[in-house]
Amino acid sequence: MRYSYRMLSGILFLGSVIGMSFALYLEHVQGLNPCPLCVFQRMGLIALGFFSLLAFLHNPHAQVLKRIYTALGSIGILWSLGVAARHVWLQSLPPDQVPSCGPGLDYLIDALPLKSVLQQVLSGSGECAVIDWTFLGQSLPVWSLLFFAGLTLLSLWQLFRPYR
Repeated sequence: MRYSYRMLSGILFLGSVIGMSFALYLEHVQGLNPCPLCVFQRMGLIALGFFSLLAFLHNPHAQVLKRIYTALGSIGILWSLGVAARHVWLQSLPPDQVPSCGPGLDYLIDALPLKSVLQQVLSGSGECAVIDWTFLGQSLPVWSLLFFAGLTLLSLWQLFRPYR
């Protein structure tokens, strides 16, 4: 079966909408406050959705534009994948090795330069190691990692496949 560039861009956009909808459901309906790593994962998912929507709506004929849209979306979802992997790693640490909880993300953004905020958040904190939601015995970061891996594979296939 042959998948068009536009259809795959639409699927990637739909995947990002589903992922963000689930995250917002957990936050606003289930009452789970996202930790800083969760917020950073959302940023990459939103980037994938944004560039996939642009690609879907524009549906460029030039191969270079197809690659640019897909590369930018791929960078976003690779970011999410990497942050989710870090999150899973933090949750797997023994309790005595978990970093202590630091100030909230809002405070960090207000008080520090962006580079310092990124360093602090990506180093993780105790709040990111807390497992407060599971499904089939796996935490939310594990499921996020699997979801992002699927979107990453689809995005990279879209990026590197030959176009006619």
